[in-house]
Amino acid sequence: QVDRYLYHMRLSDDVLLDVMARFQAEMVKGLGRDTNPTATVKMLPSFVRSLPDGSEKGDFLAVDLGGSQFRAHRVKVFDDGKQSSQLESKFYPTPKEVIQGNGAELFDYIADCLLDFVETKNLKHKKLPLGFTFSFPCKQTKLDEGVLLGWTKHFKVRGVQDTDVVASLRKALQKHEASSDMDLDVLALVNDAVGTMMTCGYDDQHCEVGLIIGTGTNACYMEDMRHIDLVEGDEGRMCINTEWGAFGDDGALDDLRTEFDRELDLGSLNPGKQLFEKMISSLYLGELVRLILLKMAKEGLLFNGKVSTALLTKGKIDMEHVAAMEKYKEGLSNTKEILTELNLFPSEEDCIAVQHVCTIVSFRSANLCAAALAAILTRLRENKKLLRMRTTVGIDGGLYKTHPQYAKRLHKVVRRLVPNCDVRFVLSVSGSGKGAAMVTAVAYRLAAQRKQIDAALAPFLLSLDTLREVKNKMRTELEYGLKRETQASATVKMLPTYVCGTPDGTEKGKFLALDLGGTNFRVLLVKIRSGRRRSVQMYNKIFAIPLEIMQGTGEELFDHIVQCIADFLEYMGIKGARLPLGFTFSFPCRQASIDKGTLVGWTKGFKATDCEGEDVVDMLREAIRRRNEFDLDIVAVVNDTVGTMMTCGYEDPNCEIGLIAGTGSNVCYMEDMKNIEIVEGNEGKMCINTEWGGFGDNGCIDNIRTKYDKEVDEGSLNPGKQRYEKMTSGMYLGEIVRQILIDLTKQGLLFRGQISESLRKRGIFETKFLSQIESDRLALLQVRRILQQLGLDSTCEDSIIVKEVCGAVSKRAAQLCGAGLAAVVEKKRENQGVERLQITVGVDGTLYKLHPHFSRVLQETVKELAPRCDVTFMLSEDGSGKGAALITAVAKRLHNVGQK
Repeated sequence: QVDRYLYHMRLSDDVLLDVMARFQAEMVKGLGRDTNPTATVKMLPSFVRSLPDGSEKGDFLAVDLGGSQFRAHRVKVFDDGKQSSQLESKFYPTPKEVIQGNGAELFDYIADCLLDFVETKNLKHKKLPLGFTFSFPCKQTKLDEGVLLGWTKHFKVRGVQDTDVVASLRKALQKHEASSDMDLDVLALVNDAVGTMMTCGYDDQHCEVGLIIGTGTNACYMEDMRHIDLVEGDEGRMCINTEWGAFGDDGALDDLRTEFDRELDLGSLNPGKQLFEKMISSLYLGELVRLILLKMAKEGLLFNGKVSTALLTKGKIDMEHVAAMEKYKEGLSNTKEILTELNLFPSEEDCIAVQHVCTIVSFRSANLCAAALAAILTRLRENKKLLRMRTTVGIDGGLYKTHPQYAKRLHKVVRRLVPNCDVRFVLSVSGSGKGAAMVTAVAYRLAAQRKQIDAALAPFLLSLDTLREVKNKMRTELEYGLKRETQASATVKMLPTYVCGTPDGTEKGKFLALDLGGTNFRVLLVKIRSGRRRSVQMYNKIFAIPLEIMQGTGEELFDHIVQCIADFLEYMGIKGARLPLGFTFSFPCRQASIDKGTLVGWTKGFKATDCEGEDVVDMLREAIRRRNEFDLDIVAVVNDTVGTMMTCGYEDPNCEIGLIAGTGSNVCYMEDMKNIEIVEGNEGKMCINTEWGGFGDNGCIDNIRTKYDKEVDEGSLNPGKQRYEKMTSGMYLGEIVRQILIDLTKQGLLFRGQISESLRKRGIFETKFLSQIESDRLALLQVRRILQQLGLDSTCEDSIIVKEVCGAVSKRAAQLCGAGLAAVVEKKRENQGVERLQITVGVDGTLYKLHPHFSRVLQETVKELAPRCDVTFMLSEDGSGKGAALITAVAKRLHNVGQK
């Protein structure tokens, strides 16, 4: 009979899966900026961004308002490796005149209780951080601010709605502090669900959901910031207080609400509001049972149709009665006793029927709660992109704790609805009080950590004045390198390249180009056409250079190069032609003419003997002679930076500067001959290869070098050399990041203080990882994956810090590079004697091309430091190959002009 009567309260799994889907849709609505105003599930950001990590410590106070009693707590958290804490509490009544009076009285009462607590515990002279658990829906804009949206439960205090409750509490405390020695600092406003999650999170690091099922009901969970439209920023996670009690206030659950739910709602303090809560929480379950029993009695299905006054009185059956009637063994005798007290004289059948009504009502509550919780768990799993997820739910509330069957039923249904989540349920001990202290402790820890991280990264933040200083010093060093008397001791070598012109469009013919600059070696055939059908066609082949040849003798190296050229000429079928050749040789060379280049010293892992101090063109010619198969006209030896400038110069005659920002860092530019003292002649221009990587080798930028730069320099192949390059080029940025990460880990700020084996390895942090980690499109999950590939097991918070470190290092690199370039463009402007300079810079290099922010920051810096120069940046296509051929073509053209 009862089953038939309460048929609508029995929910099948299909119905529950449908409720779960509806709740998921409501969550999405609540998170969206445009849909939130009309959403019933408010999804309020709590500004709690981090769970406890076990390193919290200190002495904290917490107050807890929202249940049937008001509580004050003192929580001591010990950093003893055992994650232990000590809790002392005192309970205070919440008189009706306070919870239904006015705001000033309420906050004065809280302050009175706190003062009493502080005096009892002898804490008057201590300055203690205070956490405030306030279990009502609040709109927060930061951790210590919250505007009350509306009262729930039995509270109705006038003049508090739409005001900041933290400000009101502070005001009340200040009044008391003036007359007593109390000094309290309200650090955090916390909802009881959040407090529960934080308390359980202290003991179980997997806990990321908090659930309250008591007088009220609510849930919170850690949501990805990228999904929270209402808060700025995409990094990390934040706890969202769902305020799910209002689910269904828009009619979304009307098909599941029974006549009893409607009647109960009409008789409540807030009709039409918190409809989901009224189907679930302990405040209403007893009343639902009373309404059902009343109707059944009236219809003659119970108590022989007799209705007692007690059964007609609202609130006569409460949750404790329901729990007692459902007890496993003594349930029937309890039922008989309770019904007799209500002046109903039940038969055995009546008792069984009433017990069954209680079961159906409380089971429906557990079912609905499980469906909404399953929606949250599914969302968490999808956010993490996991097929299977392990997580913990922290729970508090009288219904869950005291009802004999409730917890078991809830667990069972949740596991059925989300079989791909391994859920552990943890009962919170004093969640709302200790939890507020935990949130305060975490906020305290994060503030302290923030200070340490800021201190580590502060030296990487360069002010505009500092960058101007770098620009001016670079300018001085450029001048030193050009002057005859200072050139020998200059750190920026300013090497003449004997390239005296840029392309004018009349270049034509077939040219060979060689490109040696790394572990690969390229040979190219370049066909240049002039006139209306102006074009450049290229054919190339790549050959590897084995380590034993890179580090063998010079003769072996050049024989290998000539062998590769022979293979290419054979392959292209042009062995007989004596073609003009440009040789891109990306190592520092002193040139006495365009086809003479003396190697100053090997870099990039090359160590071939008998080459330093020798002319590389002669060595190449001799190797060709030794082979005696073909002959070539070696016209030019070229640096890759110059090649970059020439390639862009072919497209844009205004291009007179070349920049490489990749593995290495360098700049070249067209300088007036009259300023180049180490080369005869004053007419025209010549391209100068600055070799600016050595800037600062004389100590002139030591004031901006950090301890991390020094560590990277000391561990490099050439300590004390190329200091500017080591702060700006791709080859070293990852290594700087690694040094910072080691330091932060030693301070206990990263990777739980554990330095993994892989973090100890030099060179593990390639620059491409910086580019990937800093990509704006990358969620933190992907940052964690990259770190996992590197053998670094990181939390969400770790990933945020790593991203920040990468950002600081690469931003500084781009700014320093920009400051150097500003010195060069300013020099060009003064050379030309113009008020405003229009110039193009040809750029190549992986850092510039692939890093998500490098090019933008570099360009902004140049604009800021050289405001009278309009600089256009042009990406070069194959400077070392095509550029070498163009230099050869220009040299041929100028040579022919000279001969004529």
